[in-house]
Amino acid sequence: MIFKNTDIEHKLYLQRKKSAKEHQLLEEVQHILASNFTQEAKINTELHSKNKIVVNNFNFDLLETEYIYHLDQIKEICINYRLRFLDSSYFKGKIPEQAITKIKTLEADHDIDIKGYKVMAPSKLFKLEDRDDPLLFAPIGNNYFYLIHKWGNDLHPFRKMLAWPFKNIINLTFLVVLISYLVSLMVPNGLFSKNNSTAEFWIIFFFMFKAIASIVIFYGFALGKNFNPAIWNSKYFNA
Repeated sequence: MIFKNTDIEHKLYLQRKKSAKEHQLLEEVQHILASNFTQEAKINTELHSKNKIVVNNFNFDLLETEYIYHLDQIKEICINYRLRFLDSSYFKGKIPEQAITKIKTLEADHDIDIKGYKVMAPSKLFKLEDRDDPLLFAPIGNNYFYLIHKWGNDLHPFRKMLAWPFKNIINLTFLVVLISYLVSLMVPNGLFSKNNSTAEFWIIFFFMFKAIASIVIFYGFALGKNFNPAIWNSKYFNA
């Protein structure tokens, strides 16, 4: 067998060519990473921006209709479940990486910079981090919003029922009356009088109603609470 002599100059040339390709690949990777970092920094800046943007120029042919919601629909859910719908700048939780990735994909597909983000979440998530389920929206225009991402856990199954008394003064009054009636039934017969009578029961009921109503009113004023329709889009803690 005859072996061909090694051309060291040719080997050196191939090595240089290989190194040049590797260097070019590294430059491309660095460029991609730098571009992603710049884009994520821009998105994070916009998420914390207080600029008022009411429309993004989405390509409607590329939007999924199942993620488009009108402000009235959002408002109804916020009132029923005692949630708030505020600018993302007021959100104190952490926006997950999945949401950032979806934003980057949307911006690339629609060739726009998305602005004016909104978040739907429980009030406490606009002050402290928590594990309930925030939803991130972007405005489309004409009071329509596009749902970008949902994260965290689902709301408690009884949250709507627990929020029901705070929808309006009528619901709250009904709850106070019901609790007062049930507590009055628990008072032992003959505790205040040897003779049980209907009048005695209603006197006890009236006393219980005043006591419980006073506690509810004090709690409401002391903690600055308000009814759901008044707080769903309020940025103030004591709204």
